[in-house]
Amino acid sequence: MPPPPTDVIVIGGGPAGSSAATMLARQGVRVLLLERAQFPRDHVGESLLPASIPVLEELGVMPAIEQEGFLPKWGATMVWGSQTTPWTWRFSETNTRHPHSYQVWRPRFDQILLENCREWGVDVREGHQVTDLIFDGDRVVGVRFNAEGSPEQEAQAEYVVDATGQAGLVGRRLGLRRWDDFFKNLAVYAYFQGAHRIPHSVSERREGDENNIFIESYDQGWLWSIPLHNGLTSIGAVVDTAVGQQGISSLGALDFLHDQIQRSQYTSRMLQDSVMAAGPSVVRDWSYDSERLVGDGFVLAGDAGCFVDPLFSSGVHLALMSGVLAAAYVTTALKGGDIVGPAALAYQETYHNEYVQFRELARLFYSSNRSMDSYFWEARRISRYQDSSPRESFIRTVAGQSPRGYERAVINSGQAPPDFLEGVNDLEADLARRRALADSAPENFLWESRPVRLQGVQALRKPVVGQGEYVWGHMLTTPSRTEGVPVSGFVALLVSRLDGKATFSEMLASLGPQAPSPEMRAAALSTLKTLYTEGAIQVPGL
Repeated sequence: MPPPPTDVIVIGGGPAGSSAATMLARQGVRVLLLERAQFPRDHVGESLLPASIPVLEELGVMPAIEQEGFLPKWGATMVWGSQTTPWTWRFSETNTRHPHSYQVWRPRFDQILLENCREWGVDVREGHQVTDLIFDGDRVVGVRFNAEGSPEQEAQAEYVVDATGQAGLVGRRLGLRRWDDFFKNLAVYAYFQGAHRIPHSVSERREGDENNIFIESYDQGWLWSIPLHNGLTSIGAVVDTAVGQQGISSLGALDFLHDQIQRSQYTSRMLQDSVMAAGPSVVRDWSYDSERLVGDGFVLAGDAGCFVDPLFSSGVHLALMSGVLAAAYVTTALKGGDIVGPAALAYQETYHNEYVQFRELARLFYSSNRSMDSYFWEARRISRYQDSSPRESFIRTVAGQSPRGYERAVINSGQAPPDFLEGVNDLEADLARRRALADSAPENFLWESRPVRLQGVQALRKPVVGQGEYVWGHMLTTPSRTEGVPVSGFVALLVSRLDGKATFSEMLASLGPQAPSPEMRAAALSTLKTLYTEGAIQVPGL
């Protein structure tokens, strides 16, 4: 049956496509979702991050996920860094709101997300493969697709969301993909029945740690072990692409995976009483991003736009996040106006910055692993960050209150490049000093001080995500946070007035004809302290 008229076509029903389609439908947009497989379908990437929980809550699927019985994931246990024995970090160390995520069975998890689309009125068509794009000049205006046993059909729309995963239909067609030379790896994975959980030799093991993802580095790469609620365990070996291709060619994927497992100390023991239940499978395409994520009539989401080494289980998080943001952009674009172009840039910047954070974190972890001495690890060690701007931004993220939790682990248990550690330590010491000075400063002193905004600090009018679309807001940018931090109009106005000429009380009084309320005074004082602590302003005398 040919599809009815639609506003947006979403290609792909994975987490990126389903989240984008759901959020669009909630805005009243007519959405056609074309998925080549029939769900449930197999997919790797079972380990979620706490950062994904708020997105799943927004999508309205958390009750279904909780009822499914997926195992809670409290953190990770690793053989990595300067030690050859396992050590553990937990999300609760840096994320008190969401101290755990889940180890999900992807066929069912993805099906829950896709079913949620239908409930919101999305026209979901499984078993429909998109074969080509339709252009009007340079603009993407639709797709050609077919279902098994049916003639090819066409569908046109105002926008196409490419959520085709690593297949990257739009990106490959337009030559947008940029490969990452640092991560030249591939993965071979399978599912095992009867595998043991985290080794009991792990020090300070707590209740729930048996559900952790277990990551073990060895001479030729690293292995993941993810326990699942259905009794299976996902096991994967990440190796150098050339080594993996040669090994798979000579041994076959099955024997190659067994050979890699036998090279490990702990994972091999965990599997000694198990049997392979499914697999093996090979993932060859590795880390990449795209020259553009938004173009004339299209937007890329999830792995179709960016894919980073899976060391930190970032795939589903990036897919969900980008799906929601892509929907916000398309909703904005359909309405038109002067915000459309800036909103496209805002989407690209947000998605790319999140990708870069995971990429740089993975690079740092690879370079910090000194427990193994081999070609694989020597080829992936870095002595310094070549681009000072991303390096400074990443150092600030590591030193701040990050929601991920990995950053502190690599500093505590790895051997990071000396210049990186020096930068982190200097920044943390400066933050602690500023926080102590701000907290101890007399209130009268702060009211009569003449704070000045430092060079490179701006409160810019930029698009921010509102209720399902981009709206005009304000972003505070600093030399180390060039991507910006969303702030209220009140904070933006405060920052714009801090020129070192007027006292803080005079500046606050100038914002309105009436005397500032106690609530405004308290908010202003808190903002002043935060700006000083973060190094955005200078307060003479502190």
